[in-house]
This record gives sequence, C-alpha cells and structure tokens, in this order.
Amino acid sequence: MMRLTIDTDYLSETLQALLNIPSPTGYTDTVVRFVSVELERLGLKVELTRRGAIRAIRKGARDSGARAIVSHLDTLGAQVKFLKDNGRLSLVPIGHWSARFAEGARTTIFTGSGAYRGTILPLKSSGHTFNDEIDTLPVGWDHVEMRVDALAYSRDDLDRLGIEVGDIVSIDPQSEFLDNGFIISRHLDNKAGVAVTLAALKALNEAGAETPVDIHWLFTIAEEVGVGASSILMPEVASMLTVDNGTTAPGQNSSEFGVTFSMADQTGPFDYHLTKKLVELCQENDIRYQKDVFRYYRSDSASALEAGADVRTALITFGVDSSHGYERIHMHALRSLAELITCYVVSPVAIKRDYQETAGVSGFTRQPTEEAEQSLTADSDDPATP
Repeated sequence: MMRLTIDTDYLSETLQALLNIPSPTGYTDTVVRFVSVELERLGLKVELTRRGAIRAIRKGARDSGARAIVSHLDTLGAQVKFLKDNGRLSLVPIGHWSARFAEGARTTIFTGSGAYRGTILPLKSSGHTFNDEIDTLPVGWDHVEMRVDALAYSRDDLDRLGIEVGDIVSIDPQSEFLDNGFIISRHLDNKAGVAVTLAALKALNEAGAETPVDIHWLFTIAEEVGVGASSILMPEVASMLTVDNGTTAPGQNSSEFGVTFSMADQTGPFDYHLTKKLVELCQENDIRYQKDVFRYYRSDSASALEAGADVRTALITFGVDSSHGYERIHMHALRSLAELITCYVVSPVAIKRDYQETAGVSGFTRQPTEEAEQSLTADSDDPATP
C-alpha cells in the first residue's frame, strides 16, 4: 500500500484544540480525557495507566511482534517555589527551558481554590522605574516572578487566595496558524506529534488498512521530565516509533519540511534496522526526509530503554525552530510524518525473529561490513580521473 492521503484540515484543527488545553507535566488529566475521547471516536478501545498514560490497540494479523507509535501529551510549564512578600510568586521550571522565554509569558496558575491568570515578569520590568537596568538583569529563574491578576500585594494576600507552594503554572501557547503553512506556538513539542499520530490513525481507518501486527498507539504524560514511556509498553511490542520534535538551528540538519530522522540523541544511536526501514519507506513513497543527530535531547525512546524494554526504537521528528522556546513548524513536516506512519504500520515485518522475545542466532539481523567499492587506484595521477 502506498502512502495514504492525510486530512490536513483535521490535523490542523486537532492541533489547535490540543494547544488550547493546558497540560504541563503533572497536570495532564484534561488532555488525557480529550485524546481518549478522540481515540474512541476513531474506533479504538482506550486503556489508561493509574497516572493517565494512554494505550489504544488497533488490531492486526497477529499480536506478537507488535509495533508502537508513541508521542507525549505533557508540555513544559512551571511550579510555585515560594510566596513572596511583595505578593508575587517565585517559580521553578517544569522540564528544561530557559527563563529567557518565560519573560512576558501569560499564564494560568491552578490552585485548590481555582485558576488564576497571571504574567511572568523580570524582577525589574518597569522601564520608567529602572531605565537601563532592565537590560542588564541576568537571565534565569531566580530573576523572574509571576504577577497574579488578583488582589495580591503581600504573602498574606496570596494565602487568602489559596495559592500554595507547588501549585502548577501553565504557559499560554500564543498560537498562530498562517495561510502559508507555518505554525507558530509554544508547546508544539509535542502537541504537534500527538496531532500527527491521530491524523495517521484517521487515514488508516478511512482506507480500511490492514496491518501485519497489532499497532499500539501510546500517549505518555511525563516525557518532559524524563519519565516518558517507561511504564506503558507491553511485552509483545517489538518496535517503537517515537514521534517528537526535531531541532532546526545552526549546526543542525533538521528542517521544517519533510521528515527529520534522529540518528542519535544524548543517550546514543537509535536502532539501525528500524531507522533504515523507515528511510527506505520514505524513498519508496517519495516522502522528503533528512537525517540529524541531537546532542542535547532525549525522548520517550530513552525512557523505555532505560526502564528495561527490549524494543527497537526510532525517532521521527518535525523540525522545530526555537525548540523549547516560541516554536515554529510547517504543516508540510506534519503531513510527511503522518504519511510515513501510515506506510510503516502496513509494511511487512522484515525481522520475523522479533515475533519472539528471545530466540537463537538463526534469523538474527546482519549489519553490512563489506568494504565500499572505489574507482581510484593507488597510482592514479589525477584523483578526479578513474
């Protein structure tokens, strides 16, 4: 089966809906419910772990050697560190992101008394008061504070409002969907990945596509703090395809167009054979792609392997400019990823030994070690001439 047509209107609408649901790590119940309802609408039965990671299985010809498609629902955010005497809040980040991108952000703080709106500001934010000092203030979480949009001018006022240490703060996405295909927003990591996987599932269902093995659609809730897919994989899963953001920046090979394959992240290389298969599917189905290596990056794949899962893992990404900042992507990349997922899940299983958790050496994979052919000879006068 060739790549399937992706409903980009559905993809865009789903992404917008996801972005409008606050879901910093630790506060994901609402987005879990939203995605669960959508999976059920798409015909799958949903299972939740105790904390809310989602598993939905689309049945294939056999259950052993299953494939998993994994994306994470949680985003970056912040948490109250302490209540300040001036009626403002000191914050610590949820996930790894710079306070440089927090300055000026509109926020919602979730308390036992209800939600309040607010803004994250530098400690010196008034130009009419501090003049040039606002430009020399260091960057860091110790140099910002949250101003709550309520009558809060002292610590006692904050206590009266019911605001407590540890309360979760979500950051407004500030999303824009442009007619030229660019999407600008916070939290595209990884709300865009979730929208991609749902769009791929919709395309498979509409085409009545059959798969050689069960496909596990997995959505994790704590990837931004390193937990990710550590407790969601079932033993029958042999291969795991993680969908997340790439890093479009100087010195990187990621792109805002097509599929960007991560060949390795800070935890090491991804599976040789699974990544090679995915690249070949791009070549066979005319899906644009490029490869990259991420030095300061980890994903659901890392957490699954560190938890002891014996699965092949690969990471396909949509290139993100200003990752973990005010991010930008293009619909071309999202559509390309969804197309690749549809090609992958219907493709034949090449490594049939993976149907079993362990087996003998018969059928085990081989990686090429032969010397490459070259046209040069040792006594060539002109290296450009064979």
